[in-house]
Amino acid sequence: MKNVFFTTVFVFAFILQSQLYAQKFDQLDKDPTDISYLRSKKASQPLVKVVYGRPQKHNEKVFGQEVPYGEIWKTGANEATEVKFYKSVKFGNKLVKAGTYVMHTIPGEKEWTIILNSNTDTWGAYFYDESKDIVRIKVPATSAREIDIFSIAFMKDFKNTFMVLAWDTTRVNIPLESKNELIAKI
Repeated sequence: MKNVFFTTVFVFAFILQSQLYAQKFDQLDKDPTDISYLRSKKASQPLVKVVYGRPQKHNEKVFGQEVPYGEIWKTGANEATEVKFYKSVKFGNKLVKAGTYVMHTIPGEKEWTIILNSNTDTWGAYFYDESKDIVRIKVPATSAREIDIFSIAFMKDFKNTFMVLAWDTTRVNIPLESKNELIAKI
């Protein structure tokens, strides 16, 4: 009789514990975090790493509606997007030292302002401090096929390498170049 009682209590406790853990996973973030790497070769050390949240499209149009034009944007979801340069690079036409930065953007219909800021480990753009900007560049915005989930990737186009921001039908190509190890040779 004692064995039946202890077995019943053990099974009940196990089921209760499983339910408690399951509830934690019911609340997973709908905009998961992703990492994008730029490497010179598949198995080589990275040159650039980007950690960012991937929001999904909820409205008919993202930029100008879901993400307003002319306002600071966290460039993704949740935590501010972080960019780590393993070597000094030219970001657009500005030299940026190796290190980790937060990337904010100011979207526009035809042109975006891309900002690298030294205030890391922040939530969204709530703690954006312009005095900590390392670099600001302007890049054109173009149109392409629709993507429902915000994405950051790297692309080589002839001799140039770009960090590409893509969501809805908007694409922003940020030129990258490294003096130590030419990214253009990738």
